[in-house]
Amino acid sequence: MDLIVAFLTGLTTGGLGCLAVQGGLLTSTLAHQIEQDLQAHNGIGSTQKFKPHIAQPILFFLLAKLIAYTILGYLLGAVGSVLQLTPMMQASLYFAIGTFMIGNGLRMFNAHPIFRYFVIEPPSSLTRFIRRKSKNGESFFTPILLGTLTIFLPCGVTQAMMATALGTGSALQGATLMFAFILGTSPLFFSVAYFATKLGSVIEKYFTRIVAATMLIMGLVQIDTGLNLSGAPFSISRAVSIMQAYALPAQTGRSIEVSEFGYSPQILHLPANQDLTIEWVTRNTQACSRSVVVPALNYQKILPTTGRVDFNIPAQEKGAIIRYTCSMGMYPSQLVFDLESTDTNQ
Repeated sequence: MDLIVAFLTGLTTGGLGCLAVQGGLLTSTLAHQIEQDLQAHNGIGSTQKFKPHIAQPILFFLLAKLIAYTILGYLLGAVGSVLQLTPMMQASLYFAIGTFMIGNGLRMFNAHPIFRYFVIEPPSSLTRFIRRKSKNGESFFTPILLGTLTIFLPCGVTQAMMATALGTGSALQGATLMFAFILGTSPLFFSVAYFATKLGSVIEKYFTRIVAATMLIMGLVQIDTGLNLSGAPFSISRAVSIMQAYALPAQTGRSIEVSEFGYSPQILHLPANQDLTIEWVTRNTQACSRSVVVPALNYQKILPTTGRVDFNIPAQEKGAIIRYTCSMGMYPSQLVFDLESTDTNQ
């Protein structure tokens, strides 16, 4: 029954959450394959219809991801939180991947020769071996590598499933649980990537530019996520979120509602110069908002689906701001310490 629940979770909320976080790596995989196909197409003349071979790299990507997470589940069940990343480590990964994607997009636009280095290629000896063994000469190195890297970018739902694998106390159960979950996410990954790329082939003339523009946009999203996870005072999504929050009356209290749509209030005003305890409150919450990250305090917690969890905060100077978000860098919110101790006693 646990495996069925894990599979269905991956098929629904897990698939959407993973696609939002890991879609950039999949886009990089497809961009690499499309470039190879375009070069081959141009080599045989323009009379033949351009048909990118995208099913194979997507399958390699998803297979590598499935194997990597199964191994991770085995380790989690056997040893514990083996690959627990701090918020800054997660932010650094998002920065690196975002930079790579932007550089790759600019390379495809031929913006500058320096961007030719933003290509993931295996060593030349391995490339020659792959070409000898492959009938069509296509390399599967890039999709396998990027699919494996997804273990370092788990969405909030995936992190909750990883915590469940950890709680099994069994290597075999942890592995099968993660296998079922990631298997459930795969149909959505394949469908979105395959049909979106097929749609692009209809407008072949602009296809490369469409892929490059997508890379740039998703790269910026990855960097924005990294900024939120690092607790940076500014990011595009944080600016929009805070502007919306400041349009509402100032809110005080000692609890934060964690819903499918984020945190309420987005800005909570608290007294300065005293230790505080606030509550995270969930009510049948399934979204990534359950996975809370507070970078300044090196705090990360996966909240129960329904319940109340205390969050202890050491005394902060007046005017201090503590920023937090979910593990996917979404729903940026903050705690503002601008009240006297007598201003609120809730």
